[in-house]
Amino acid sequence: MELLERVQRRAIKLIRGLAHLSCEDRLRELGLFSLEKRRLREDLIGAFQYLKEAYKKAGEGLFTRASSDRTRGNGLKLKEGRFRLDIRKKFFPLRVVRHWNRLPREAVDAPSLEVFKVRLDGALGNLV
Repeated sequence: MELLERVQRRAIKLIRGLAHLSCEDRLRELGLFSLEKRRLREDLIGAFQYLKEAYKKAGEGLFTRASSDRTRGNGLKLKEGRFRLDIRKKFFPLRVVRHWNRLPREAVDAPSLEVFKVRLDGALGNLV
C-alpha cells in the first residue's frame, strides 16, 4: 500500500502549477483522496449497504448495534468487538466500526446509496 501511495504522490507532483503545494493540498485541488481514504470510503459504502441497502439480510449477523441513549453523533452506532488476536482487527466489520460511529448523523441517515456517497465525500473531505 505504501508503494502505491508513493506512486500516486510522484504522479501528482508532475502536474504543472501544483508543484509548490503539499501532497494533501494537491489531492484536495484535484478532488482526489489518498488510497487509504479511498479504501475507507469503499468500506463505509459496503457497511451502508449491509446495514440499510441491498445486503441488509446478509449483514444481520455481521454488525451489532450498540445500545446507547446518547444524543450526540449518528443514531446508528455499532458495537466494537474485543478480540485477543491482532489479525481480527483487519477484518471488515472491525475496520469499519470506529469510522462508522464517527460519521455525522446526516450521512448515516441518508435515504439512498447515492445520497450517502455524496455526504460521505463531504465528511471525508474535511479529514484530508
